[in-house]
Amino acid sequence: MTTVLDRGSKSEVAYAWIRERIAGHAFGPGYRLVLGGIADELGMSVVPVREAIRRLEAEGLVTFERNVGARVALVDESEYAHTMQTLGLVEGAATALSAPFLDGEALDRASAINDRMLGLLDHFDAHAFTTLNRDFHSVLYEPCPNPHLLDLVHRGWSRLSGIRDSTFAFVPGRARHSVEEHVQILDLIRRGADPLEIELAARDHRWRTMDAFLTSRHSTPATAPASEGR
Repeated sequence: MTTVLDRGSKSEVAYAWIRERIAGHAFGPGYRLVLGGIADELGMSVVPVREAIRRLEAEGLVTFERNVGARVALVDESEYAHTMQTLGLVEGAATALSAPFLDGEALDRASAINDRMLGLLDHFDAHAFTTLNRDFHSVLYEPCPNPHLLDLVHRGWSRLSGIRDSTFAFVPGRARHSVEEHVQILDLIRRGADPLEIELAARDHRWRTMDAFLTSRHSTPATAPASEGR
C-alpha cells in the first residue's frame, strides 16, 4: 500500500513538473521527452514519469510514437483557428437564443462555476479550469431551442478537445480575462440585453482566446532539437 501511494505521489510530481514546462514553453511542440533524463532530474525511477506522461498523453499534451517515444504534441494551427472561429459563431448564436430561457437559477449556477474558476487562478490547474470553462458555457448554450445549432456547438467542442485539451495550459494569463468576460456575458443576459449584443459578446470571448493562443505560439522561443531530452 505504501509503495502505491508513494508512486502516486511521485507520479503527480512528475506530471506537474512536465506540464509546467510545457505550459511555460520550455518544452515546445515536438520536444522529445526522455523518461530517463526526466527521472534523473527529479530523482525518481522512470515508472512514475511514465505514468505522468500517459496522463499527459490522455489530455492531448503529449503524443507517443513507436520507436520514437514521447514528444510534446504538435498543434495544427489552421485546424485550431478554423475550429475556434466556427465555434465562436455557432456558440455565440446558441447563447443568444438560449438567453430568454435562462432563469435566475441557471444564471446563478453559471456564476458559481465562474467563481470556482476564479478560485483556481492563484494555483492554476489548466485542465480543471478548462473543464469548468466548458461547464460554464454549457449552462448558457444548452437551452438553445434550435437543435441543429446546438449540434454544431457540440461538434465544435468535441473537435476542439481532439486538437488540444487546454488552450489555457499554453496561455494561463488568458484565464483571468476569460473569467472577467464571463461576468460581462452573464450581466448582459441578466439585464435582457439585445440578443445580437449577447451573441457578439459570446463570439468575441471565444475569438479572444483563439487570438491569445495563436499569438503565444508565434512568440515562443525556438524549440530544442528533437534529440535533446533535457
